[in-house]
Amino acid sequence: MSILTKLERHLGRFAIPGLALYLIIGQVGVYLGFVIGRIQPGWIVFVPRLFLLGQWWRIGSFLLVPPTSNMIFICFAWWMFYLMGNALEQYWGAFRFNLFIFLGAAFTVGLAFLEPDMATSNGFLAGSVFLAFAYLNPEFELLLFFILPVKVKWLAWFTWALYGYEFLVSGWSGRLQVVAAVGNFLVFFGPDLVRTAGYRRRTLARSVERAAAAGQARHRCRICGKTDVTNPELDFRYCSKCAGDECYCPEHLRNHEHVVAAGAPK
Repeated sequence: MSILTKLERHLGRFAIPGLALYLIIGQVGVYLGFVIGRIQPGWIVFVPRLFLLGQWWRIGSFLLVPPTSNMIFICFAWWMFYLMGNALEQYWGAFRFNLFIFLGAAFTVGLAFLEPDMATSNGFLAGSVFLAFAYLNPEFELLLFFILPVKVKWLAWFTWALYGYEFLVSGWSGRLQVVAAVGNFLVFFGPDLVRTAGYRRRTLARSVERAAAAGQARHRCRICGKTDVTNPELDFRYCSKCAGDECYCPEHLRNHEHVVAAGAPK
């Protein structure tokens, strides 16, 4: 029994069904707070030093930071998050989807303490939801810019490339957020990635073996050494008068000294 199964058995009753929708509702409320000037972005992002000074709400409020300020793209981002989050919840169940989100949040918060003044939001965490969805549904098509159909697997590869670039060029704050976002993905899909890599390695080894076997001759003339690989046009035959399975090319089939068994009279 896996660790996730054990956790689900003991803690599954505490799961929040429809978590993606609740997070979006919270982000909508925060966005409206931004619009009317009641909330400032700096009040809800997670900053370890401010959290330790008593601003305890930041440990959860950073999950409610809206993905963008553009009205058109924010609606698209919310729709995508709901679509993918709901699909993951249906695939895993409410508990495992909850665990995926909160584990990513825990990684984000925990690693943020390595840079106490770093302001952290949920951008990379939302990206991990996309990567999880793309891993499970690689052939799913999206309309990029509402026009161009593209499979999510290509967008996922592009996202991984961006994460790699961000990790290489950013300071430690950006690198820690990338690691946190990838952390929950690896917890859920790492074992499967290892098994897949092992399967591909074994498949490649078998392919090499088959290729090597295919390159070996099945028939070889005992006299001249010609084979069905070097001379595929020849018709190789076996001599019924020779002891054992002795093969000959057409030239030497009737022009050879018969092989006799050891101890037999010639």
